[in-house]
Amino acid sequence: QVQLVESGGGLVQPGGSLRLSCAASRSIFSMGWYRRPPGKQRELVASITSGGNTNYADSVKGRITISRDNAKNTVYLQMNNLKPEDTAVYYCNARNLNCNYWGQGTQVTVSS
Repeated sequence: QVQLVESGGGLVQPGGSLRLSCAASRSIFSMGWYRRPPGKQRELVASITSGGNTNYADSVKGRITISRDNAKNTVYLQMNNLKPEDTAVYYCNARNLNCNYWGQGTQVTVSS
């Protein structure tokens, strides 16, 4: 089992920035963030492997950066130039070949 502890999130004005963090209880191959906008399905935001390979949703490229500290088993999501359409519950995800784990979710609201 892997436990995921998320932090960050909150209310921010359009154009603002937020950073989400997610600490895993042990090392795992891939970590990332998904989000569920109001009334929509959960979607990938970004992911990163232990080797540093990244994958981003087209809608966030250039505004959101994922990074990882393998020594701390922690993944970060730096979100800049936030838009109202970024409003969602953000979920940390960790996975390896056989298992898939989720955090409890943290709310991000972009509104003036």
